[in-house]
Amino acid sequence: VQLVESGGGLVQAGGSLRLSCAASGSTSSILAIGWYRAAAGSSRELVAAISAFGGTTYADSMKGRCTISRSNAPYTVYLQIDSLTPEDTAVYYCNVGYLDGSVYYKGDNYWGQGTQVTVSS
Repeated sequence: VQLVESGGGLVQAGGSLRLSCAASGSTSSILAIGWYRAAAGSSRELVAAISAFGGTTYADSMKGRCTISRSNAPYTVYLQIDSLTPEDTAVYYCNVGYLDGSVYYKGDNYWGQGTQVTVSS
């Protein structure tokens, strides 16, 4: 499976962005995809995830202003983030993993290259 993120950029605080994660290859084997982000000097943290059956989970800090969704043809997972703040500035990555209820288990083998989101104040 190959993952390609897009949709990042520079946005003013209060604005919105929709990030895309396009998957190709053996997409029928994907059980779940998670969106992570990494601010400069910080480790990656989970933002949201969606399973092949439509189940979703969100980081507590993102609930209410973040929506994850999926299109099957082509296989693309979207991350809509509203009311952006400078604290959302990070590189956003998608990952193939597994979602068990509300717990996402990241896979080690499949990551995209990331897309930079910069929020100006």
